[in-house]
Amino acid sequence: METQKRPRGRPKSLFKESSAGTMQSLDRALGVLTSVARFERASLSDLAREIGVPTATTHRILTTLQKHGYVTFDDERQEWMIGIEAYRTGASFLRRNSVLEIGRPILRRLMQDSGETANLAVPDGGEVVFVGQVETSNPIRAFFPPGARTPMYASGTGKAILAAMKEAALGKLLKSADLTKFTDSTLAPEEMLLRDLAETRARGWSHDREERYEGMSCIGAAIYNDKGEPCAGISVSGPTVRFDDVRATDLAELVVQAAQEITYLSGGRGLDQSDLSDG
Repeated sequence: METQKRPRGRPKSLFKESSAGTMQSLDRALGVLTSVARFERASLSDLAREIGVPTATTHRILTTLQKHGYVTFDDERQEWMIGIEAYRTGASFLRRNSVLEIGRPILRRLMQDSGETANLAVPDGGEVVFVGQVETSNPIRAFFPPGARTPMYASGTGKAILAAMKEAALGKLLKSADLTKFTDSTLAPEEMLLRDLAETRARGWSHDREERYEGMSCIGAAIYNDKGEPCAGISVSGPTVRFDDVRATDLAELVVQAAQEITYLSGGRGLDQSDLSDG
């Protein structure tokens, strides 16, 4: 996984006293907590610069979060990390989300049947967040730590979700997206991505061909809620040499079956092509 680059200089603060209906102190505390989670490890100065808040204020926020167990401090490296209470809060979300709970045994079976790492991810804005994974025992394999994020347009699960979105929602999301090229195979400009999404929609599964990481490929399918909307995605990922066109079709059958099973068991309903129009 690539290390997230930290911006130089101090950006304009996102937190305003005039923000109607919000508490500035809580906004700042949550901003700090989110930044610690994104960086995994970060110094005080990096965190202050990231959120545009004075170092002294950032330190008070961190010590308050530390008091309640949401962050912890590594004295040797002088870096802040996520604490156990943040994990417990996240675990509560995982327990209540039926898709994630139901998906765990299906994820394991998908790994066993495919021989590849199986992943479960949920959308968050223009990204997908990996919330579940069962690694293959193959020594050469894909790995995404829990909470890892990647842009939807450069992800097997993400592209499956995008292809299942209604036209208006997809257009709005892409309008605000910055289609950065991660590899020579990344689908940018937008016309390339839209063609791929049309193919994904027609066959019912996505194929990420080294679009995020060179040498790694992924097959994904969308999971739907009770309104027929994509609410998550499931995939298998691994070295491109094991994802040739013939095997990709076989893997896709397993992935689509897993997605359909989770959709059904969680009370969702599959996609109807008429759902994609907003008329």
